[in-house]
Amino acid sequence: MTQLLEIAVVIPTFNEKANVPTLVAKLDQALAGRRWEAIFVDDDSPDGTAEAARELGRIDARVRVIHRIGRRGLSSACIEGMCATAAPVVAVIDGDLQHDETLLPKMLDLLQRDPDLDVVVGSRFVDGGGTGEWDRDRVAKSAFATKLSRKVLKGDLSDPMSGFFAIRTVHARRLAPELSAIGFKILLDLMTASDVPLRFAELPYTFRVRTEGESKLDHVVAMEYLIALYDRMFGRFVPVRFAMFSGIGVLGVGVHMGVLGLAMLAGAAFLLAQILGALAAMTFNFALNNALTYRDRRLKGFRQLLDGWVSFCVVCSVGLVANVGIAAFVHDFRDGGAAASALIGILVGAVWNYALSSKFVWGRY
Repeated sequence: MTQLLEIAVVIPTFNEKANVPTLVAKLDQALAGRRWEAIFVDDDSPDGTAEAARELGRIDARVRVIHRIGRRGLSSACIEGMCATAAPVVAVIDGDLQHDETLLPKMLDLLQRDPDLDVVVGSRFVDGGGTGEWDRDRVAKSAFATKLSRKVLKGDLSDPMSGFFAIRTVHARRLAPELSAIGFKILLDLMTASDVPLRFAELPYTFRVRTEGESKLDHVVAMEYLIALYDRMFGRFVPVRFAMFSGIGVLGVGVHMGVLGLAMLAGAAFLLAQILGALAAMTFNFALNNALTYRDRRLKGFRQLLDGWVSFCVVCSVGLVANVGIAAFVHDFRDGGAAASALIGILVGAVWNYALSSKFVWGRY
């Protein structure tokens, strides 16, 4: 008699080649006697992670690979993996071996026993759980982020930043179109996307120390977490990408004025100083948008970066013409006030720059 598939384990990866065989062996041991599959979702890792998983898949049909080209980001990788299985339960676990895979059968048992339960979360912050060898600074930052997340959560979840959980696949598929797919915190995205609060349970585990590869945690990840919170709170009014693009544009004005002032203090003519200021601002805006606004599509390598920078400068130059032209039209032909006309011009220029940059700078690769 054919046994039905019980659980899929989605593993988003980037440069985790050394951990792939170890993780599969650990899953085989932890889920002994259960029908399971592992889905590695790899963002085209240069170290050959996808190929390592494919090699295992040739001898173990439970191992599958989604090799993503031109698509990046942990949350979006998890979404693709969760929607690619026929299993009724799907778990998400990191490929760095820092999550406790022995918790997976307990998560599955809870969901199979209790039909009213939707999600089981591996938590570092309930009794019996722990953060391992985290230093005091990292613990404090995590606690602060958890406190912020309660502004948007529909439940008293102790570890909303956990990347280790199991969910009924029907809910993952249902919520997939509503997910922002921003940043690293897919659990927070799922918990806040549902119109009806998901019913959850938490199981304690202790976060392990990474043994292979490099940590993906950096200041940009923290920024992405804040961006995800913004998207849940205000994204329906002002799309998060446009808000970020516009905010960076405001910072760019400060860069422009600073370089302009320094150049004139150094004796440069106004026209040259203005050109230098504009180039500095566009370079600053391009770099920050590449790192933050379009992190999931960010350009890499000298050729992509140079091509992207030139395209961005061209788009912004045309946007500046549109800004001035619209403002002049409103002021001269519609009897608009100077301030109102300027603001309308700025808004049109911002929308122009955002729309064309999305398509012709970060939409080509």
